[in-house]
Amino acid sequence: MKEYKADKIRNVAIAGHSSSGKTSLAEAMLFRAGATDRLGKTADGNTVCDFDPEEVRRKVTISSTVAPLEWKDTKINLIDTPGLFDFAAGVSEGVRAAESVLIVVSAKSGVEVGTEKAYKIAGQMGKSKLFYINQMDAENADFYKVLDQLKEVFGSHVCPMVVPYVENHKVNCYIDLVADRAFAYAADGNKTNVDVPAAAADTVSAMKDALYEAIAEADEELMEKFFSGEAFTEEEISRGLLLGVKSGAIAPVFCGSALTTEAINPLLNAIVGFLPSAADNAGEAALQDGKEVEIACSADAPLAAFVFKTVADPFVGKLSFVKVISGTLTASISPVNARTGAPERLGKLLVVKGKKQDETSGIGAGDIGAITKLSEAVTGDTLCDPKRVVAFKPISFPIPTLTMAITLGGKGDEGKIASSLARLQEEDPAIRYENNVETKQQTISGLGEQHLDVIASKLKSKFGIDISLMKPRVPYRETIRKKVKVQGRHKKQSGGHGQFGDVWIEFEPCDDEGLVFEEKVFGGSVPRNFFPAVEKGLQESVKRGVVAGYPVVGLKATLVDGSYHPVDSSEMAFKTAASLAYKAGLPQANPVILEPIGNLKVQVPAANMGDINSELSKRRGRMLGMNPAEDGLQEIEAEVPMSEMYDFSTALRSISQGRGSFTLTFERYEQLPKEKEAAVIEEAKALREED
Repeated sequence: MKEYKADKIRNVAIAGHSSSGKTSLAEAMLFRAGATDRLGKTADGNTVCDFDPEEVRRKVTISSTVAPLEWKDTKINLIDTPGLFDFAAGVSEGVRAAESVLIVVSAKSGVEVGTEKAYKIAGQMGKSKLFYINQMDAENADFYKVLDQLKEVFGSHVCPMVVPYVENHKVNCYIDLVADRAFAYAADGNKTNVDVPAAAADTVSAMKDALYEAIAEADEELMEKFFSGEAFTEEEISRGLLLGVKSGAIAPVFCGSALTTEAINPLLNAIVGFLPSAADNAGEAALQDGKEVEIACSADAPLAAFVFKTVADPFVGKLSFVKVISGTLTASISPVNARTGAPERLGKLLVVKGKKQDETSGIGAGDIGAITKLSEAVTGDTLCDPKRVVAFKPISFPIPTLTMAITLGGKGDEGKIASSLARLQEEDPAIRYENNVETKQQTISGLGEQHLDVIASKLKSKFGIDISLMKPRVPYRETIRKKVKVQGRHKKQSGGHGQFGDVWIEFEPCDDEGLVFEEKVFGGSVPRNFFPAVEKGLQESVKRGVVAGYPVVGLKATLVDGSYHPVDSSEMAFKTAASLAYKAGLPQANPVILEPIGNLKVQVPAANMGDINSELSKRRGRMLGMNPAEDGLQEIEAEVPMSEMYDFSTALRSISQGRGSFTLTFERYEQLPKEKEAAVIEEAKALREED
C-alpha cells in the first residue's frame, strides 16, 4: 500500500451494539474496495478482523482490530471494535485512534444500549459520527422505524443520506438523497441505476428538504442561500456536509446489508467525501513542560505518536499500535517515551490488516501502523522527537467491576501467573491482578463474566497456565464488645532453669484499627525489660481471633500486674504468658465478627430505580440518598456489605440492560449480624482445614 498524506487519510472506528454486524460491515467494505478477494463471514470464522482464536471460537469481537483499505485515492483505516460490554476497553482504544465513529445499528433491533454507548463515547472524545442501518436484507427489517428511533434518542441532527424504497417487505432499491439517484441490486450483487420510484417522491422530497436545511445550518452563506430559495450546487452540498459532520451538527445515516454488500459503495463514498480527514481532525492537545499545547497534524512538524493499543504474544513478542499525530515515524530514529523520559529503540514498522503484517519504511502524520518489540512503551504512551517532548492525554478505560479468585491447576504455575497476567494487562488495561496476602488468594478483576473467561482461556492458550475461578474470600475481622481482666500464667520446670511468666491484662474495645498496648504496672511486679515481650506476645496473638480465626482489631490491652522469678523468668516466658492471657480473656469479652462495608454509588435510568433498590435490600444494603446524575440517569448511594457485592455487576447489567454503572469503595468495618456468624465460622474452619 502506498503512502498517503494526512488529507488523504480517514481513520474510522466501527462501533455499536453486539450482533449489529460491525465486523461483517468491515468485511463488506474491505471486499468492495478490493482490499480482500473474498467476503469473509463471522459464522465461518474467516473474517479479516476477527482472527484471534478466541474470537473465531466465540464468533464475537473481543479486541479492536485495524484493517486499512484504499478508496478513490484515499486510505481508510477501519478500526473494528467489540460490541459486548465485557470488552469495552477495545472500544476506548479504537475510538481514541479515529477521527470519526461509524455507529452500526440493526434494522431489526433498532437503537440498543450499545448504540447509545457508542454515541456517548464518540461525543466524549469529540469525534464525528455517522450511522449505518445494517441488515436491510433481513426479515422484519424496518429502516424508517429505526430512523425515527435515532432521531428520538439522539436528536434532529440525524440526517438520512441513503434511504430504501421497500415493496412487499423487501428493498426494491436504494435512493441516494445527495446524488439524487436510485440504484438496485440483482441477486448476483451487481448494481444497476434505476429511476426514483414515483411512490417515493413525496418522502424523498421531505427528507431532502430536511437534509438541505441541516446543511444550511453549517454555514452562514449557505443559510442565506437556503432561505432565498436558491438550489445548492454539488460543491456547496459537499462543503456543507463536511462542515456539519465535522462540527457534529449533522450525523449522516446510511443503510444497506453487510452480508450481501448492498449499498456499501455510497458509504465508502461518504467516508471519503464527508468525514473529516486526519489533516482536519487528527491534531490533539498535549502537555509540554506542564503547559497544554496544540499539536497539529503536520508531516513537517517534529514527531509525536500515540500508542493506542498493545498486543502481547509470548512467541512473536510485543506489538504496539501507534497513531502518528505529527511528523513521520521511521525505523532509523529513536523517539523519546514521554512517560519514562528514555529513548525507545524501534523494531520493525508495520502496516497491519487483521493478522496480516507488511513491513513499511515509515508511518506518516495522521496514519496508523504498528511497531514491534518496544521494550518500555505501553498503551497510552507518547513517542516523540527529543527536541519536543510532549505527552498526549492517556486513554480512559472502563474500571473493572467483577473480581474472582484464581485457583491454579498445574504445578509450577505459581511463579508464572504474575508475569503472564502482566503481559495480558499490557494488552487489556481493563484487567486488574492482585495477590492478597490477607486472604491468601490471587484475584483477577474484569468487566464481566465473559471477560474473565477470555482471560482464563488466554492464560491457557498463550502461556500454558490452567486456572479456575471462584468467589473470592472476604477479609473479615474480629473485635470485642466489653472489658475484661484476666491472668496469664506460664510456669514450666524441666530440670535446670525453668520458665516463669505471670501477667494480669485488661482487654477492652477501642477505636484503633489494630492493637493498642499500654502498661500500668506498679511496684515492679513485672520488670520493665519484659514489657516488649508482653506486647510482642499480644501482637502475634491478635493475628488470629477466637471466633473464626480472623485478625482482631479495635483492641486495647493494658498490663496492670503480674509477678516474676529472678532466675526462671525470661522474655519467652512473658511472651507466652501474654498469649495465654489473650486466649483466656477474649472469649469472656463478648467477641464478634466484623464485616467490611462499602460505599456504593449506582447510576441507572429512573425506570430501573425500584428494581435496584429491591436488589440492594436483598444484599443487606442501607440507602443513603438519591440524586440526579449525567445523561438523565439517577444516582443511588448506599452502604452495603462487601461480601454481598461480588456479583453485583452481573445483576446490574441484567436489570438495566447494560445502561447502569457503579463504583464501590471500602468504607469501614461493622459487626456481622448474628444470624450470619455460623456460616462464616464454618467457612473459616473449612479454609483452615484446606490450608
